Amino acid sequence: METIFAPWRMEYIKGKKTDECVFCKCLVRCDEHIIYEDKYSFVMMNRYPYISGHLMIIPRRHTGEYSDLLQEERKEIFDLVEIALKALRETMNPAGFNVGMNLGKAAGAGIAEHLHLHVIPRWEGDTNFMSVIGNVRIIPEDVATTAAKLAPLFKKYHQEV
Repeated sequence: METIFAPWRMEYIKGKKTDECVFCKCLVRCDEHIIYEDKYSFVMMNRYPYISGHLMIIPRRHTGEYSDLLQEERKEIFDLVEIALKALRETMNPAGFNVGMNLGKAAGAGIAEHLHLHVIPRWEGDTNFMSVIGNVRIIPEDVATTAAKLAPLFKKYHQEV
């Protein structure tokens, strides 16, 4: 049997909780995961990705309600979706994407108090028996490596939007 080491997942597995919003906290302390900052929102690599390239677009303002967002906040978030798709296509050449928000615990939001939009690149056959039988995801590229590839493209493509 092959052993797969993923020590960075232990914090997630143990369910380490904090009273402080993880996204608000990351604006101050998670530089290695934030790949782009704009006026109303920022782009962050998911610390616990479903697959390589999984990123999130997060409003700076703390809210769990989409209806609380101002028009300029909504526009910026979806402009960043467009940039994310271009950047991920250029660096990873995915066959497709999952893009979306889980609003509320009942909808599957892991952090329901601060809404965020997921952008997940997908490839044919990117899921396999490991996630079904072994309850394990295999992420072929380190999050920091992916972030280093994507960050300059966000700056490049932001000028085009």
